[in-house]
Amino acid sequence: MTEPMTVSYAEQLATRFGELDPDGLPGRSAGLPDCPEVARILARRTHRAYQERPVEPALVRLLCLAALSASAKSDFQQASIIHVTDPARRAAIAKPFPAMPWIGFAPVFLVFCGDARRLERLAALRGHAQDNGNLEGFFNATVDAALALQTFILAAESVGLGCCPISVLRNEIDTVAPILGLPDKVFPVAGLCVGWPASAGYASMRLPPSVTLHAETYDDTEMPAAIERYDRARAARHATPRDKQRAPERFGYADFYGWSEDKTRQHAQGEGAAFAPWLRARGFTFD
Repeated sequence: MTEPMTVSYAEQLATRFGELDPDGLPGRSAGLPDCPEVARILARRTHRAYQERPVEPALVRLLCLAALSASAKSDFQQASIIHVTDPARRAAIAKPFPAMPWIGFAPVFLVFCGDARRLERLAALRGHAQDNGNLEGFFNATVDAALALQTFILAAESVGLGCCPISVLRNEIDTVAPILGLPDKVFPVAGLCVGWPASAGYASMRLPPSVTLHAETYDDTEMPAAIERYDRARAARHATPRDKQRAPERFGYADFYGWSEDKTRQHAQGEGAAFAPWLRARGFTFD
């Protein structure tokens, strides 16, 4: 006899995607597995405020080991994690980012790195010397680190911790890399603040499935109309105050300021301009 479902995904899906999927949101649809873990992933939030309660080092290590159990391209295992505990080092990393004070005060701060160095060193040790600074090497190491990062987040949230990824580290790579002692061909993908949440956190509304899920072939012909609906729905939930619009001196003030306006303005400002030259100076050719 089949057990009745005790999990409904409808609330989590509505929070994450809104009422934007033309096929409807699967709530207690027949045939769906009863999986609280899936519901928890759908409901996940970003946390930037933490209790003063410490996170036990043994738990941090366990979660790091869970993270490093993530899938890895060809079993090359090109991810490394730096756990930064020294207060002076933490303060130095946080200094370039005054708008993100949680970098300095979060109970735990980790940096997830793409590590193209290790495989190259192993190749030399084994007598099979091969440069790992091409595009394939960089891409594989980046993906390995990103998979480890997300796996850590999911594992941390499963025990009640909250997390906030910090990709902005790459914007100040010339400052951050020496603090972390990064050698050639090791680079930060993102930092991660971790702690016991002091508030409910923030659930970012995601793009509608009609934009991001494709059947058989890629098709974005309906994207403009779908994004317009998404912008309006997201603004109704998380309106951006006029004084928070990006770069008004360059773009002016928009009467309606939705997600797509905000993100295209952010993209137009060219974040991370120093990152590619820094990588090239440290052995990446991207050939």
